[in-house]
Amino acid sequence: MKKAARFWDKAAEKYDKAEKRFEPVHSNILQHTKKYLHENDIVLDYGCATGSKVFELAGSVKEIYGIDISSKMIEKAEKRLIDKNAANISFSQADIFDKKIMKSFYSVITAFAVLHLIENSHEVIHRTAELLKPGGLFLSATPCFKEKMDLSNKLQMPLYSILSKTGIIPIKLIRFNFSDLDKLISNENYEIIETEKYFHEMSSYFIAARKL
Repeated sequence: MKKAARFWDKAAEKYDKAEKRFEPVHSNILQHTKKYLHENDIVLDYGCATGSKVFELAGSVKEIYGIDISSKMIEKAEKRLIDKNAANISFSQADIFDKKIMKSFYSVITAFAVLHLIENSHEVIHRTAELLKPGGLFLSATPCFKEKMDLSNKLQMPLYSILSKTGIIPIKLIRFNFSDLDKLISNENYEIIETEKYFHEMSSYFIAARKL
């Protein structure tokens, strides 16, 4: 965990610029997400990075909390919060297993481009169910490296695998296909109520799931 946090700390400065290439799919996913949000919702955004998606969703909900393991990502998010002066947004450096995060408190948990970066995904999904109120929603969007992707990304995969195995990049990419994610979430006290497939350079999979 510490190695991963340090990696994301180093990436924080250039993170927003790097993410601009995926703006078309991010925009679609956020618009899809908003269909499930209501003005009284209390939302937790897991893996919020610099907070761009939190700011985009804040106008649709009562409260939204962004958490990330990277202190530098949270620093950038909090600087943006000062400029925007949004009273219903909070950020904190935390892992989803942090005991300070209250169980059965949130009406919605979001996880955008996160699940493919964690090896203990079953435990994470189980934890999200603990944190949600009965009937709460888990909304995720995940790159699927076993599905369609463009040539540029295909060529990058072997290099990333080498860098990951040697420890230069301390994060292993989990290569999901669509059905892998269906099984992952439906096996952890959730009913999947909608899915949507997106493509921009690579395939992404949106899942809306309700806690049983």
